[in-house]
Amino acid sequence: MRATEVDEFDDFVRARASAMFRTAYLLTGDHHAAEDLVQEILEQMYVRWRHIRQTPEGYARRALVNRANNRWRLRRRRPETGLAAMPAGGEPGTSDRADEVVGRHVIVGALRTLPARQRAAVVLRFLDDLSVAEVAETLGCSAGAVKRHTSRGLAKLRELLDAPDPPPGEVCPPVAKVHTSQILEVLR
Repeated sequence: MRATEVDEFDDFVRARASAMFRTAYLLTGDHHAAEDLVQEILEQMYVRWRHIRQTPEGYARRALVNRANNRWRLRRRRPETGLAAMPAGGEPGTSDRADEVVGRHVIVGALRTLPARQRAAVVLRFLDDLSVAEVAETLGCSAGAVKRHTSRGLAKLRELLDAPDPPPGEVCPPVAKVHTSQILEVLR
């Protein structure tokens, strides 16, 4: 690889590594697995940089989703630790971030219960701020499938997190917007 290509790759890694890690963490639900996943994808990208340097972000997203799905298929899932054993949070008015940390664990735990396609659609759509078309391209499916996976994934998250269901007939009810934004705020 030429020096200019190495510099381009280094710039890409500096600019996108943290976002890739966040996406990997939300896809896997495990800090260490996410680190390994990002490292594997970056190694793969380095080898193929000449071919993918025009669209590295799309390649990285697709590789993250595919590799995360393969991890779920190939490795036996470890039993999850129940969150019921965790304390409910600090006293009202405390200045520590215990409630935020517990909230993150609860939401990441809820994301882990979603099927891989739904989890990927929700993470890419709302946390990576991709359009429906971009998510469809990344997942290799139709825009309708992305909408279906996203809708079902958000409904399951609302159910798991005891959020109120949207009223029938509303495409994007205010309750769903507020709740989705609360979920996203905790994860960012």
